[in-house]
Amino acid sequence: MRVYPNQLAAQLTKLKSVYLVFGDDPWLADNCKQQILTAARNQGFDERITLDTQDTGFQWSQVEQEFQAMSLFASRRIIELHLANAKPGTDGAAMLQQLVAHPTPDTILLLMGPKLGMDQTKTKWFKALDAQGIYLPCTTPEGAQFQRWLVDRIRELKLKLNRDAEAMLFNLYEGNLLAADQALKLLKLLANEKELTAEELSHYFEDQSRFSVFQLSDALLENHKSRAMHMLSQLKAEGTAMPIVLWALFKELALLLKLKSAQEAGTNLNAMWSSLRIWDKRKPLYQSALNRLNLLQIEKMLAVAANLETKLKQQGEEDWVGLSHLCLLFDPTAHRQLAHIEVC
Repeated sequence: MRVYPNQLAAQLTKLKSVYLVFGDDPWLADNCKQQILTAARNQGFDERITLDTQDTGFQWSQVEQEFQAMSLFASRRIIELHLANAKPGTDGAAMLQQLVAHPTPDTILLLMGPKLGMDQTKTKWFKALDAQGIYLPCTTPEGAQFQRWLVDRIRELKLKLNRDAEAMLFNLYEGNLLAADQALKLLKLLANEKELTAEELSHYFEDQSRFSVFQLSDALLENHKSRAMHMLSQLKAEGTAMPIVLWALFKELALLLKLKSAQEAGTNLNAMWSSLRIWDKRKPLYQSALNRLNLLQIEKMLAVAANLETKLKQQGEEDWVGLSHLCLLFDPTAHRQLAHIEVC
């Protein structure tokens, strides 16, 4: 059963035999793990065994032995298993299915690993475990979801921040829950229960937000210029290789070109979403871009991207100014205002 991290507390009154904590956000994954461990200890699960599939000499038979072993110290135990690459392999998949086919009320399996793809959640081993327990996808919240997380965390820590201070924290730490939580805990120590302003926060923190090229792509498709410029600046500051950013933009522009060409030819786009691997959640992003950009503008953007790639490959020049120019062109007004500027 899929349960989101913010819903976990309500699910821990009666413990399940399996918990699947998968995702790339370290704060969310650790927070879920600690909630489960605390609830388990409170209900008599006093012994904890930790195994990692990456450890030298690890054998899946160890997991089976731990499930069958009688505890020397407690009648109930938690087996925490870290699954590298979220792939148990043939032997591991068979073993996990075998174990959950005969659950015991005295043993909890806590399985942890990186983010799962849709194909992995459709495997037999995952479905078998999910049917017996709770799956917690620990994906970093973005935009309004991150803002809700931030407000909730501020409330939990009983901090007092005015709206400008909250907005500053949002801009500083979106995409990095771990840094945001550390910052809030520091404020808890420093604030001494007084209300904090944005000006006071500026003395404490540096910009530590973390973004991926995929988040940048989404912001551009939605025409969130200031957000996209902030992300691009952060990607550069974090040392993200420019070819990776260019690859992401080329990918989106190539998709937009196919969709726009089909649209102008009178083709029903509903038949194209699946073939282009554009899922329901992302359709509105592309539709937004298609509604404001014409075919000529998209072709112009691809030409700019090609010029940037040529400079990079032939001259070894990372033109981040030109890349900023390209990002601005996702807004059609920029095509008129920047038409006199050539990226070459």
